[in-house]
Amino acid sequence: MKSFRFALIQVTPLLFSYLFVGLAAGLLLHAAGYGVLWAFFSALFVYAGSMQIVMVSLLASGAPLPVVAAMAFFINARHMFYGIGFVDRFRAVGGWRYPYMALTMTDETYSVLCSVQYPPDVDGNKADFYIQLLCHLFWVFSCTTSALIGSLLPVDLSGIEFSATAFFVTVVVNQWRGCGSHIPAVTGFASAAVFYFLIGPDNFILPALSASLVALVFLRERVAGEKKRGAPHA
Repeated sequence: MKSFRFALIQVTPLLFSYLFVGLAAGLLLHAAGYGVLWAFFSALFVYAGSMQIVMVSLLASGAPLPVVAAMAFFINARHMFYGIGFVDRFRAVGGWRYPYMALTMTDETYSVLCSVQYPPDVDGNKADFYIQLLCHLFWVFSCTTSALIGSLLPVDLSGIEFSATAFFVTVVVNQWRGCGSHIPAVTGFASAAVFYFLIGPDNFILPALSASLVALVFLRERVAGEKKRGAPHA
C-alpha cells in the first residue's frame, strides 16, 4: 500500500487537469448525441485527451474512420517517443502491465515518471504502474460522469462545442509564448489555410497535417536553433 499511496500523492495535482478536460470531452459527446457508454469506452480505449475532443467533432461531421485514425496518429505520435525511453523500465514490471503502461503513457504521466524519486521503502515498479493506472481511471471517471450528468440534467448545452476551439486556441497561444521558435505554429497555420482554400473545409485536414510534417522535418534544424537561442540562460 505504500507504493499506492505514494503514487496517489504524485498524481493528485494532475487530477485537476484530467477532471476539467474530461468533463469537456464527456459533455461534448453528450451534446453530439453519443450516450454514456460512448463516453466510457472512448475514455477507456482511446484515452487521448485532446484527441477525444477532436474526435467528437469528427464523428459528428461524419468523418471516415481512416481520417479519425490518422488524426489520432498525428496528434499523439509524440507518445511513441515518450515510451521509447521507458521500455526497459516498463519491461521490468512484467506481465500484462508492461504493454498496458506502454499504451497509457500521456504528457502528464511522462512528466511525473521523468522526475519522480522513490524513497527506499517504495517499490518503484509498482508505483510506476499505479501512477498510470490512477490517471487512466480518473480520466474514465471524468468523461463518463460528465456524460451522465449531461443526460440527467435539463441543461441546454448549445454552444459547448466551442470549448474544443477555446481549448486548442489556449494551447496554441501557450506554445507561441513559451516556445523559442514560432516556425511550427506558422507552418501549421499556413498549411491549413492553403489546403482549406484549395480543397475545401471537408478534406483539408489530412493534407495540411502531412504538409506541416514534411515542412517541419526539413526545418527541424532551424527550429532547434531558434529554440536554443530563445531558451533562458541560467
